[in-house]
Amino acid sequence: MTTMVDVARRAGVSVATVSHVLNETRPVRPDTRAAVLGAIDELGYTHNTLARSLVTARTRSIGLAVSAISNPYFTEILQGVEAGALEAGYSLLIADPHDDPEHERKVVQLLHERRVDGMIVAPSAEPAEMVGYLSRREVPTVFLDRLVGDGHDQVCAENTGPTRQLVEHLAGLGHTRIGLVAGLPGLSTTTERVQGYRDGLRAAGLPFAPELLAGGNSEAEGAQDATRHLLATPEPPTAIITANNAMTIGALRALRELGLEVPRDIALACFDDFSWADLFEPRLTAIAQPSKDIGTAAVRLLLERLEEPDRPPRTVRLPCVLVHRTSCGCPDTGPSSPRPAASPAAPPAAQERNRTP
Repeated sequence: MTTMVDVARRAGVSVATVSHVLNETRPVRPDTRAAVLGAIDELGYTHNTLARSLVTARTRSIGLAVSAISNPYFTEILQGVEAGALEAGYSLLIADPHDDPEHERKVVQLLHERRVDGMIVAPSAEPAEMVGYLSRREVPTVFLDRLVGDGHDQVCAENTGPTRQLVEHLAGLGHTRIGLVAGLPGLSTTTERVQGYRDGLRAAGLPFAPELLAGGNSEAEGAQDATRHLLATPEPPTAIITANNAMTIGALRALRELGLEVPRDIALACFDDFSWADLFEPRLTAIAQPSKDIGTAAVRLLLERLEEPDRPPRTVRLPCVLVHRTSCGCPDTGPSSPRPAASPAAPPAAQERNRTP
């Protein structure tokens, strides 16, 4: 087996110099570094990362705790995290907390015990115990998709403005009874999208009707029940907005069971675009989140935290895109026509806010 001594001999340098190149523990002249890397490549030397972690107190690994990894939205976030981590030379340890606060706490502890350098977590609706565990142990952490309050590094999409835009679009088509199938209570995404829904009604001059707001618990089955509930009201909605992609599937199932055709009998628009939304008939009008960008931004924030442990925490928000198709009742104009979705400040790029604990 090739050793560090073999690499040093081939490159014409000391073993210490090879160690400095591999562990980045001291600056090395570019030509010397190139000679060492060339020898490593030529000899097929594999560095012992475990030994390096003992020297540097870094494992160059990141713990990722994300629920519903099978959800296309979180799968794309995972792709972004993986790409950002790989580019920076980090590996990932992945766990699914199942949106259960107790399991979430155990998962985070297990990742921490694996000596990850930091964590990226999509928190549950009741994250207090998990957040407390990480805070007490000063584990560098970035929360993604769902916010947990000031004093933490966080990255997510805009939610309020884009949901308002969906409501205003449907109102502009003449709908005055617009229902919302909302997500799991306690999630910041749910709170913000409900606020956007109410803002949209207000902007369109429509009253808020409590019976048109139903909880789908961020899952298909819950949304199926919520949609049935909405359509059983004395004055049912003529348009429905679903607040994530899983709930869109549930709503479509309920509409099919009831024999209703979209958009002839009822209009439908959704928060969360997904790869096959353009293949439905009708094609789904949706808010597309920058999923992969959320993942890569989370890695960037975590690496910055590792380099500057004392810097103020930051919240980064990324803009969404309204993908206009035909399920809202508009005529088919051909390929999907994405356009920037509204946000509170209508930023051209990501909003970033500094927070102090």
